[in-house]
Amino acid sequence: MTTRTFQNLINGELVDSVDGHTSAVVNPATEQEYARAAVSGSEDVDRAMNAAATAFDSWRDSTPAERQLAMLKLADAMERRADEFVAVESENTGKPLGFTKSEELPPAIDQVRFFAGAARVLEGRSAGEYLAGHTSYVRREPIGVVAQVTPWNYPLMMAIWKVAPALAAGNTLVIKPSDTTPASTLLLGEIAQEFFPPGVFNVVTGDRDTGRALVEHPIPQLVSITGSVRAGMEVATSAAADLKRTHLELGGKAPVVVFDDADVESAAEAIAGAGYFNAGQDCTSATRVLAGPRVHDDFVAALTEQAKNTKTGQPDDEDVLYGPVNNPDQLARVSGFVGRLPDHAELRAGGHRVGDRGYFYAPTV
Repeated sequence: MTTRTFQNLINGELVDSVDGHTSAVVNPATEQEYARAAVSGSEDVDRAMNAAATAFDSWRDSTPAERQLAMLKLADAMERRADEFVAVESENTGKPLGFTKSEELPPAIDQVRFFAGAARVLEGRSAGEYLAGHTSYVRREPIGVVAQVTPWNYPLMMAIWKVAPALAAGNTLVIKPSDTTPASTLLLGEIAQEFFPPGVFNVVTGDRDTGRALVEHPIPQLVSITGSVRAGMEVATSAAADLKRTHLELGGKAPVVVFDDADVESAAEAIAGAGYFNAGQDCTSATRVLAGPRVHDDFVAALTEQAKNTKTGQPDDEDVLYGPVNNPDQLARVSGFVGRLPDHAELRAGGHRVGDRGYFYAPTV
């Protein structure tokens, strides 16, 4: 049952998209729609960009002390509302409540405080007389408006990693979270309005077309995305048209090498944790293992045992290591890896969905 609507946050106010278009927000642990979110078009993006540009005129002149204080207050407010963040993030992603509380929220809050401190130590790189009668030096200045696009695997933490350094340096921003996981970014933005001037921190929700509108808009001086290599190539190509700066954190592969002198049991335990945590939805997830010939068979047996003893399930189950994958497409992608196994491959554990609801997939070797 739909219980709420996630609106855009523009110039300090929650607003619907101009055309009223919304999309479903689904809890991947239940496969149930629990909210609707605005699907922003070019006019919505334009409103947010103009709000950020207007706010930049004054925010850029804020002192490091002022920026630091605002960020420290934001971190304190996040800490006071920690349980709310955990509940929101878990509902939107299906992540286990315990791990969200212990492994994600504390680092997110700490990183806001880290960048609050960094606001006080910005400095030029060098100064000197390189030409007679002239002194040259490097001066650090804010870039301007930053357009940001984040993925669905760590919604809150990804938002923090983009928002916090931009604010610390005196920039304003427009951030678009993934269309499947807008909840915690909007909560962060709403809380931030108490401590930052209107227009400094804007959130627009939507789909790929919304993200494309952000990247192609003429106002932002920097575009930052976390996503696939394909998305990074598109952003770099688009940004080149008007020489925007880009910050591209793109997908990768994380092989693990187990040498013949390794402690097989310890290696298997560590690799299982690295591979299955967050349902493997991590750029550093241990997705494949290259094992030495003398330990190969023992390692496969040990990793298979780890997989069989690893549990996935509902967020409130304290014995669960990881929750569901994010969406039906991701479930189909993971299932497809097993479905397309080559003839020489052998399935040792898992390889199937778990339960009759939610996008859960068994630990697989």
